[in-house]
Amino acid sequence: MYMQQATATGLLKRNPKQDKRPFVLSRAFYAGSQRWGAIWTGDNACKWDHLEAALPMLLSLGVCGITFSGADVGGFLGKGGGYGDPDAELFTRWFQAGAYQPFFRGHAHHDSARREPWTWDDATTGRLRAIGAQRYQLLSYWYTMFFISESTGIPTMRPLWVAYPADTRTWDMDKQFMAGADLMVAPVTKQHGKSVAVYFPGTVPWFDVVTGEAYAAASDVTVDAPIDKIPVYQRGGSVVPRQMRLRRSSAQMVNDPYTLTVAPDTAGEAVGRLYLDPGDGFEYRTGAYAYRKFTYAAGTLTSAALHASSAYTPSNLLERLEVLMPAATKVGSVTLTYKGESKPLEFSYVEKSGRLVVRAPLVPVADDWTIAIA
Repeated sequence: MYMQQATATGLLKRNPKQDKRPFVLSRAFYAGSQRWGAIWTGDNACKWDHLEAALPMLLSLGVCGITFSGADVGGFLGKGGGYGDPDAELFTRWFQAGAYQPFFRGHAHHDSARREPWTWDDATTGRLRAIGAQRYQLLSYWYTMFFISESTGIPTMRPLWVAYPADTRTWDMDKQFMAGADLMVAPVTKQHGKSVAVYFPGTVPWFDVVTGEAYAAASDVTVDAPIDKIPVYQRGGSVVPRQMRLRRSSAQMVNDPYTLTVAPDTAGEAVGRLYLDPGDGFEYRTGAYAYRKFTYAAGTLTSAALHASSAYTPSNLLERLEVLMPAATKVGSVTLTYKGESKPLEFSYVEKSGRLVVRAPLVPVADDWTIAIA
């Protein structure tokens, strides 16, 4: 811990203004290390059982307070460690799992074969690109979860029992996990796996994040998981923010617009949050950040401030609203109300993804507004 603390402190001191957050990655840590940087699980091997073992390791770290952690995607020890190198299947499945864990990186021993996403065959590279896009779309969701974690202590990557402590089925589950409060992930960790057994806890439906297919709770389902799919489900009763534009880096996403995906519960209601700040400094300590609450009830989505500051007013717009709903639902109009004025919005139902898509509200995502569906 002291090495990581000393490094973080040194990086601050070498910056004359001390106005930028340092990033320090370590594999040596102790209680309190989360104050100083991220943790990775050490020199894992390019083996299927090491992919599987990463899940309980990271879940254990999270409940111990180390909420920014991850494992080397693909395994670190390749030829130089005597374990060979990951084939396309293992690397793809590890990439899928890592993309939904707090710290996500590919890494390898210096004697290992090259394994950057573009070094594989075209089909594998395409799959890895799609997985990377999913990760980048959810960076603001993860950032919000880190804010909540810092505020409350709840881990970002959570065992199911954290969300469902009264459900004894969840107490020993470590093959699926919660990414934040609203996404449940069940990665494939077995070689040649084409399906995975998923337990859907609670009392509200879960929705496949790609197809929009609904799964009742509580239930056990064996879901198809071909090589190009990772089973991820949005909890009914949630609103998840995404930034959908493809960029070369997160720095270029700072001003990009948002899509909000609403997954209603059995009462037709949902709640979500979005935290925004300048991203690399300490302005948040003086209250210079935006924290929004999105509430969906009776067909209306409302944006309200949990915290606002004139010192920080993000320019990001709401580009699209998606509401997961059955195809038989009749929608006659969608109306935006902003600053006392109302206007109709264009919408359509996309059957392939099971959602109503409302286009171009183009209101600041960090302002107050309502969108009513009738």
